[in-house]
Amino acid sequence: MYIIAGLGNPGRKYAHTRHNVGFDAIDRLSGIYQIPVEEKKFQGLFGTGFIGGQKVALVKPQTYMNLSGECVRDFLYYYKVDPEEGLLVLFDDICLEPGSIRIRKKGSAGGHNGIKNIILHTGTQNFARVRIGVGEKPQRWDLADYVLSPFPKGDRELVDEAVDHCADAVKMILEGEIEAAMNRYNRKREA
Repeated sequence: MYIIAGLGNPGRKYAHTRHNVGFDAIDRLSGIYQIPVEEKKFQGLFGTGFIGGQKVALVKPQTYMNLSGECVRDFLYYYKVDPEEGLLVLFDDICLEPGSIRIRKKGSAGGHNGIKNIILHTGTQNFARVRIGVGEKPQRWDLADYVLSPFPKGDRELVDEAVDHCADAVKMILEGEIEAAMNRYNRKREA
């Protein structure tokens, strides 16, 4: 079984902001694979089903970004899933341009507070993740204000494309094709 956690902040005021593209990716997977993410447990919304022949729990932590690890840890424990074998996290990255994704088998938090908290609560950084580009913060912008702001229309279209690629990559990863997914998507976005 896989726990697929998309990171974001709960509430309508944060919907479709840069920091919530992890939630957008879970919503896309939910729609494609008809897995409603409506049940409440462990400070999160979730639904279970199958993707690529694997049983999954799609999870949207409702703890706010900086405490995402609490929810993720509880789901891992409940379903008896080893994070190094069955955790996949989808989240925003300001170091990637809108429309790009990057897949990694493991790695550091890279300054992302949601990932820092997951590492803290799972005791490992050896879990798969898909980073979804939201664009670099402009000079003179506060980082929190930037990631909590909505996308301009042109960027939103690119991010929607990246969310589609993320959904494809998730299926490949669950089918045991993480290397192929990395080869396909870990490159510069073509204009």
